[in-house]
Amino acid sequence: MALPFAALVLVPVLILVIAGSTVFGLNFFWPLIQVILGLIVCVAGIKLMSVTIRMLATTGEGTLAPWDPTAVLVTEGIYSHVRNPMITGVLIVLLGESLLLGSLGIFLWAIAFTAGNTYYFRHSEEDGLEKRFGDAFLDYKRNVPMWFPRIRPWKKVE
Repeated sequence: MALPFAALVLVPVLILVIAGSTVFGLNFFWPLIQVILGLIVCVAGIKLMSVTIRMLATTGEGTLAPWDPTAVLVTEGIYSHVRNPMITGVLIVLLGESLLLGSLGIFLWAIAFTAGNTYYFRHSEEDGLEKRFGDAFLDYKRNVPMWFPRIRPWKKVE
């Protein structure tokens, strides 16, 4: 949980402190509508993150932590729509924060966060998943997108 906390709280606070203001360039709506929309988006991202953590613990028999990875490849529920719902949830919260606080800096951080995680997952985490789960992971990877959910859930063919 330390990494999501750093991405969602520490870095945005640092961005806001460096900018010297909570509002610096991202005001698309009337302030009340922007705040309400930002809160709704944040809550949706937090919900996605909590569902992900629960599924990793119950179905996957592990955690988010690299030192306690899942023993089972999770491909059902939210994982049948998107391969990395935790990072998708973090991205959604960051986008909500950028709206809520009217922060272009946090919006840019969301883009950088996604780019960095895309590189990490493609070149590190997915290699480990392929070694642990073999063809089952490769089939899953071919059918389920990394960040942006598919509309219909994917079901593995037995």
